[in-house]
Amino acid sequence: MSMHTPAQAHMHFAETASARRDFAVIARWIASNAKVLDLGCGDGSLLGYLRDTLNARGYGVEREDANVLACVKNGVNVIQMDLEAGLSGFEAQSFDVVILSQTLQAMRNTEDIVLDMLRVGKEVIVTFPNFGYWRHRIQLINGNMPVSSDLPYQWYDTPNVHLCTISDFDNFCRDHKIPVTERLVLTDGKPVGFMPNIFGGLAMYRLGQPT
Repeated sequence: MSMHTPAQAHMHFAETASARRDFAVIARWIASNAKVLDLGCGDGSLLGYLRDTLNARGYGVEREDANVLACVKNGVNVIQMDLEAGLSGFEAQSFDVVILSQTLQAMRNTEDIVLDMLRVGKEVIVTFPNFGYWRHRIQLINGNMPVSSDLPYQWYDTPNVHLCTISDFDNFCRDHKIPVTERLVLTDGKPVGFMPNIFGGLAMYRLGQPT
């Protein structure tokens, strides 16, 4: 297996970040030199981007063999494990930030993983596609399961099991007494302020410790 040179890896992370504008928002919410745990990290692009821009250090967690190999190839520290088993291997408050980026909807034990993230991290960042986005609603009205850039799968091959809306997640945080430090909603990489539960495609939350 060939390894990327640091320059090649940096270029890869920069190219990915230009395609994923939410990376820049996540970076704004993290301090320099922070210790970060990125859950469901894929090929490690986000963690690599945070390392290159903020000198962040930490680990990615990934289940799929191909993604683990991609992380190694890209010089990203990765632990292979299934998130559904929980984060019991990590000590409480052992990371400055724990991130779950566009993976929440694929989790079966959604409540458990969010609460476990808050145990392990001093802060938590969660991002997910908004199932209440107006384009998704129209597809449902027309009798079809939604397919979009944020929900790119067909109904028969989707890994998503717990889709939610922005309103749903707001209610979840309220019911569990989780403070929302910051919330940003994007559509096509641009902030949405007016009726975000209808006009927002991607929701981004920065969460503090439960009260």
